[in-house]
Amino acid sequence: MHPDFSIDGRHKGFPLAAGPVRASQLAERGWNVLADDLAYPLAVIRRSALEHNVRWMQAYARDRRIVLAPHGKTTMSPQLFDLQLRGGAWGLTFATIHQLSVGLEAGLRRAIIANQVVAPADLDGLDVLLDRHQDLRVWFLVDSIAQLHCIEDWARMRGSRRVFDVLLEVGIPGQRTGVRTRDDALALARAIGASASVRLGGIECYEGGLAQCDSAHDVPAVTELVRRVIRIAAECDALGLLPAEDPILSAGGSAIFDLVVPLLQGAGLKRPFLGVLRSGCYVTHDQGNYRRLLRLIEQRAGLRDSLQAALEVWAMVQSVPEPGLALLTCGRRDISHDQEMPSVQRWAPRGVQAAQDAPASWKIDALNDQHAYLRFDPARDGPAVGDRVALGISHPCTTFDKWRWMAVVDDAWMVVDAIETRF
Repeated sequence: MHPDFSIDGRHKGFPLAAGPVRASQLAERGWNVLADDLAYPLAVIRRSALEHNVRWMQAYARDRRIVLAPHGKTTMSPQLFDLQLRGGAWGLTFATIHQLSVGLEAGLRRAIIANQVVAPADLDGLDVLLDRHQDLRVWFLVDSIAQLHCIEDWARMRGSRRVFDVLLEVGIPGQRTGVRTRDDALALARAIGASASVRLGGIECYEGGLAQCDSAHDVPAVTELVRRVIRIAAECDALGLLPAEDPILSAGGSAIFDLVVPLLQGAGLKRPFLGVLRSGCYVTHDQGNYRRLLRLIEQRAGLRDSLQAALEVWAMVQSVPEPGLALLTCGRRDISHDQEMPSVQRWAPRGVQAAQDAPASWKIDALNDQHAYLRFDPARDGPAVGDRVALGISHPCTTFDKWRWMAVVDDAWMVVDAIETRF
C-alpha cells in the first residue's frame, strides 16, 4: 500500500531493539505477531479481510448504480485512502479541512466535507488547497443563511473571488446539523443561488442518528427522511437551483446505509442525480455495534458474504492475580471503549505460534489506561501469564486514533505491510 513511510521505536508496538524500516520493506523482516517479534499491545489489520471489504463495498455501490466516497475520518490513513481510491471509490469524505489535506497525499481529486465550514482559517485553508490542486473538486455542507453570511464576509475581507461548491444539508429535528424544514431549505437554496461566493451542487443528509438496531423503527424513520429529502431536491430542481449536469444526492453512514439507497438512486425524481454513499467504517468493520447492524442490513437486503472484521488489538496476559481474573497489556489508550468494552476473539498460549477461538465465556469488563480486565470461569481453564489474546472492537474510529501505525498481517499472522494514521 502506498504512500510509503518509515517506522521506528517511536511508534507504539514497534520493537525498540529493531532498527527503523520503511513500510514497503517490512515484510523482509520476517516478523510474526505470534512469535512475539513485536511489542504488545499491537494493533493489526488482517489483509485478506481488508481487501475483501474494499471489494465488497465497491461492488455494493456499483450494483445499485451509485458511487462511493468513503468517510476518511474513520482511519485517517493515506495508505487506506489509496487502497479505496484504487479500488474504485469516486472520491473520499472528510469532516475537516485538515483531514482533506491528508487525503490529498493519496491522490484524491474529489471530496465531500460532510460538515459545515465556517471558520476563516478553514476557508483560507480550502482556498489554498484548491489553488494548489487545480483539478480538485470539493463540496462542503451549508445549513443556514448565517453560515452563508460568514462565507460571504470571508470573501469580502480577503478580497476573494473564490466560488465554493456546497451541498445543502437537510437535518433531523433534535439531532445534529442540517435545515429542519422545507421552507428553510428552499429559502437557503435561493440564497445560495443568489450568492457570488458559493455554488449549489446538490442535497445532502445523514441518516445514522436514526439507527436503533431495530428494523421496525429504522426502516420507517429513514424512509420518512428519504421522502423529505427527495421532495426538497425536486423543488430545488424545479426552481432551477441545481446544476444542469450531475446534481449530487449524498447520504450514508455505516449503520443503516442500505435504507438510503432509494434516495441515492433518485427515486421519483425527473432526471438523473449522482448518488454518493459515504460509509466509512466498512473498511475494517468491527465485532460489536456495526456487526449487529450489518446483520440487519443482510436480512433486509438479502446479502451474503458481506463485511468482515479486519482490525484487532493483540495483548499479552501480564498477570493472573486471583482466580477468574487476568490482566492484559492493553487499555483505554490502545483500544475503542466509547460504545462498549472490547470482546475477546482469539487466544494463543505462550510459545504457540497459532491462534484459536477464545472461549465464549471470556469477557473484558473494565479498562484502565494500560490494562484490560479479562474475567473467566475459575473452574475452567483460563489464560496464563505470557499467553496472547486478540481483542475485537466496537466502533473502529476510536481505535485508529490511538495508533500512529498499524501492522498489516496475512492469515498466518506474518507482518506483510503497515499503514500510518494522521490524526
